[in-house]
Amino acid sequence: MFARVCIVFALLGMGIDAAAQPATQPAAAMTIDKATRTIIIPARIAPRKLDYLKEIYPIEVIACWPHPRGKKAHETVVTVDVVPSEVHKALESLGLKPGRPAGADTAAEGPELTISLEIIGADGQPRRLPIEKTLVDKKTGLAMPTVKWIFTGSVMSQPNPEKDEKFYGADLTGTLICVFPVTDQTVIQSNLSIKDEPLLKMETNRKVLPPEGTPVKLILQAR
Repeated sequence: MFARVCIVFALLGMGIDAAAQPATQPAAAMTIDKATRTIIIPARIAPRKLDYLKEIYPIEVIACWPHPRGKKAHETVVTVDVVPSEVHKALESLGLKPGRPAGADTAAEGPELTISLEIIGADGQPRRLPIEKTLVDKKTGLAMPTVKWIFTGSVMSQPNPEKDEKFYGADLTGTLICVFPVTDQTVIQSNLSIKDEPLLKMETNRKVLPPEGTPVKLILQAR
């Protein structure tokens, strides 16, 4: 609840009419399994083409809020309705301590996670895919190489320079997981650097993913 209040005040501080924001459904509940050190988050396969954009942009994030709340909704694999700071707390409840996001010349730091999607197969049974298998290189068609996923935690952000209020940055943008360090307002980053971004232009693998809008489960597991 506190995180939602912070978002509203931050929007007001940026001169945005919070009341004019589109109505949202209540945030879907996460499942925290401490025995397996796993967090299960309801999600949906994201649209790759948004009506207000003329082109389809390469994937840069794994999970974020849907458009228009999500700042990276045009370049994500799935959309989620969870509050990023609540996912941060859930990861801490598994005994993990956040590190720090990557910077221009510094690598992401923190405990490693494995990330996967649970989808329903043609046989009606759930199956889990490593998140890298859901992405392919646009030029070669090859699956994304295996990377490390790191619980960095988000920076704190001051949306209104005239006020001393600071908020969990990812709660302002809705970004949960980044492939490249294109933002430090996120909860999880990979170990890829910004120098890798021009070399890896990724697209969703439609051969293994269900249609856009299909409910799936995003699985985070402590290593």
